[in-house]
Amino acid sequence: MSQAERKPKPIGGKPNGAAKARQKKPRLEKSRSEKREEEKPRPQKSHEEKSREEKSAGEKAAEPTPEAVGEPAPPPPESVEPGPKLTPEEAEQARKKYLLRRFWISGRGYWGRRGDKLALPFTFGLLVLICVNVGFQYGINVWNRKFFDAIEQRDVHTVYMLSAVFLPLVAGSISLVVAQVYLRMTIQRRWRSWMSTAVIARWLASGRYYQLNLVAGDHTNPEARISEDLRIATESPVDFISGVLHAFLAASTFIVVLWTIGGALTLPLDGASITIPGFLVVTAVIYAAITSTSMVVIGRHFVQLSEQKNQTEAEFRYVLTRVRENGESIALLGGEDEERSGIDNTFGHVLRQWALLTGQHMRTALVSQVSSLFAPVVPILLCAPKFLEGSMSLGAVMQAASAFAIVQSAFGWLVDNYPRLADWNASARRIASLMMSLDGLERAERSEAFGRIRHGKTEDGAMLSLDDLSVTLNDGTGVVKETEVEIEPGERVLVAGESGTGKSTLVRAIAGLWPWGGGSVDFHADRRLFMLPQRSYIPTGTLRRAVAYPAAADKWTVKKISAALDKVGLGYLKDRLEEDAPWDQTLSGGEKQRLAFARLLLHEPDIVVLDEATSALDEKSQDKMMQTVIRQLPKVTIISVAHRAELEAFHSRKITLERREGGAKLVSDVELIPRKRKRNLITRALWGSGVQRRREAERGGKRGS
Repeated sequence: MSQAERKPKPIGGKPNGAAKARQKKPRLEKSRSEKREEEKPRPQKSHEEKSREEKSAGEKAAEPTPEAVGEPAPPPPESVEPGPKLTPEEAEQARKKYLLRRFWISGRGYWGRRGDKLALPFTFGLLVLICVNVGFQYGINVWNRKFFDAIEQRDVHTVYMLSAVFLPLVAGSISLVVAQVYLRMTIQRRWRSWMSTAVIARWLASGRYYQLNLVAGDHTNPEARISEDLRIATESPVDFISGVLHAFLAASTFIVVLWTIGGALTLPLDGASITIPGFLVVTAVIYAAITSTSMVVIGRHFVQLSEQKNQTEAEFRYVLTRVRENGESIALLGGEDEERSGIDNTFGHVLRQWALLTGQHMRTALVSQVSSLFAPVVPILLCAPKFLEGSMSLGAVMQAASAFAIVQSAFGWLVDNYPRLADWNASARRIASLMMSLDGLERAERSEAFGRIRHGKTEDGAMLSLDDLSVTLNDGTGVVKETEVEIEPGERVLVAGESGTGKSTLVRAIAGLWPWGGGSVDFHADRRLFMLPQRSYIPTGTLRRAVAYPAAADKWTVKKISAALDKVGLGYLKDRLEEDAPWDQTLSGGEKQRLAFARLLLHEPDIVVLDEATSALDEKSQDKMMQTVIRQLPKVTIISVAHRAELEAFHSRKITLERREGGAKLVSDVELIPRKRKRNLITRALWGSGVQRRREAERGGKRGS
């Protein structure tokens, strides 16, 4: 029977070889919450993998984890949309404010009940060290006064005694600073570890790292946000808080010192006099106000420029990464000049942002340098009249100068840290943007308002059942609709259709990577699913690891892995199993697909999905590969997405998708009759042109006569 003569079966009809039309068993209705909680299909883990995971979990028990054991993950915060009456500029400002709030919603959890148990003790210890360190600063300040008073009075005994006291003071101050650095950097490291673990876990969960490519939002270059922006976002706040606390305590302490030492200053004015109480304090406040205000005015564009600079840097890294990953295709096409043009253009954006940022740094450096040069001189000039008239000792002048410098440093903390504050602001917003995109995907998974594909278990023994399955984009645009298919164990089903009809999207929905749509995808309770995409993923490391992936490299013996390579035609690589090389760049496209079939033979799944998994193989190699799979795994259920008609010989059913308005639809589900012998290309060409059929008819006529 020719393909044209095959009568299409009703969608969801009986499989090949079934004697009667299968009647579906009634399904028990489940609540929506139960359906959402059903697990999507994943390969079952072996005993060795579970043991390794348990061992790894035991080793990481001491590390901070994003969630306490046994406690469910908190739901994502509700999104906050700008008011409709806001102008675009006001809406953007509201969005940026919320981004910082969104960062702290997650970041403060480090000190919560689901956070790190050592977070609060370390933080308390850091605060205590800062307070004690300010006390040592005050002790050194008092030492300055006594030491210079002794010099002024030429008191040799006191000078020697104070010199001996100075060493313990310095040793204590240095020890406190070192301990403070340890606690500060430990908090930063553990906070970053905690947040990175939480963000990466959410990013990898439920295929969200893949789904982010399908939805709109400010989440480009997530790898740069997680690695670089998250580092800055967790390091800087600890520095800022400890710096602000130290500045506040130092300013409070030494303002009292300045007030006590300086007293009041009387200035003659037109036969009268003006008395300024605490003139050193007043001068310090005015001086700091001038420098801080200048910094704020000059650096008002720092945040925006830092954010743009970080974004252009991330885009530049992404372009370079794409060139490395697609080096073979670029080299074969001779696209070096075009790639160089694209790289130069992207790098030009980086340089322009750096040039703008350089101007900001120059202006802030001007203010900072002027402040640092004048700060030590101003108090001495102010105290000189009192010293010359004898109302202030040399020790008091030096103590006032030291205290003034400390107060000015405390008040000028913003001057010195404004660039870092701007950099943190930009990084926190970038990581918060990624969090918000993940929030949206997670809310869609939990909410009943969004159309979601349910995943469950079959109840009638079928290996796979698509029940009223519809696949849509995240905005509701239909891709595939009203799909009813039931596949029995051992069946081999070919999914066909024109390009763009949604075949690969349907496969992603079956695998649980595509969440949007309706209906359900149900698998047999004891199934093990294995995917073979068109582009085989080759991890870094040894060839043995690449063949065993996603299992560990030592799950199978070298002998068994070598046998699998022999079966798929890669026996010449057996001697290189332990070689650590860039295999993703070394192997050709056909070799990568053969290696993927070797993985399949090792894992021995119950159901395998082939998405153009033989497209890089020639027809002869493709036929041999399919024959090997059928011979080595006779009971495996196969779902293939392919364009080649030759693959029909290795399948028992063929379902066809056709593009329709509102989404592609299954238009036929037919049984395929396996060919007894394989025709070569010339024979098929002759058969298609009618020549071969005339020869067959002539032979039949001669036999009949």
